[in-house]
Amino acid sequence: MAKKTAYLFENIWTIPNVISFIRILLIPVFGVLFYKGELLWALVILALSGLSDLVDGKIARKFNQVSELGKMLDPIADKLTQATIAVVYFFTFLKAENTTLKMFSWVFLLFIVKELVMLIGGAIMIAVGIRPGAAEIYGKIATTVFYVVMVIIMAFGPEVGALRAEEGAILQLFTLPDAVMMVLVVISVITTFMAFASYMPAVHKQVKERFSDEGKKKAKEEAGKK
Repeated sequence: MAKKTAYLFENIWTIPNVISFIRILLIPVFGVLFYKGELLWALVILALSGLSDLVDGKIARKFNQVSELGKMLDPIADKLTQATIAVVYFFTFLKAENTTLKMFSWVFLLFIVKELVMLIGGAIMIAVGIRPGAAEIYGKIATTVFYVVMVIIMAFGPEVGALRAEEGAILQLFTLPDAVMMVLVVISVITTFMAFASYMPAVHKQVKERFSDEGKKKAKEEAGKK
């Protein structure tokens, strides 16, 4: 397995990779802040994570700092961040006083299941010597929509928004109507699963090629060279 994953450790110390590492380290910080009710700081962390996700890819392409590890770290950071957000929102909505929010909490389970499937699937692919491809346009759109929606909810969502116009908010500005919030989340769910479906043809092709007679022969030859 070490030989199969050796390519990941070539040219790893790049600015985009460091940004991805920082984003991963910020995930528990976000979780703790949210749990302690420091919603404004949690919102800042989430917004920074989303912005850095846009920046690291541009830096990698502009300064030729694209690496195999970076192609893995960036989506891993996204998936761990999205799964964490989905988990905290699931339990927060489940305990909400608002009956509508409580009934809507199950939707966040869809995000959790999808991210777990992709993380486990990606780990299996690497273990058998398949290099998962970089995010396609659908994946980038889904990630952008997810971050935008979750930032809006964390800022203005009923009972959970740091800037909502309700007692207990840090800065009282505006509260999203329940219906609007639910529509935004559903839009994010739809784009997320469209992106998930868009990966399937490429994954099927890679798996088929890897376990074909020619693919097995090629894998043996590469292992022999190492």
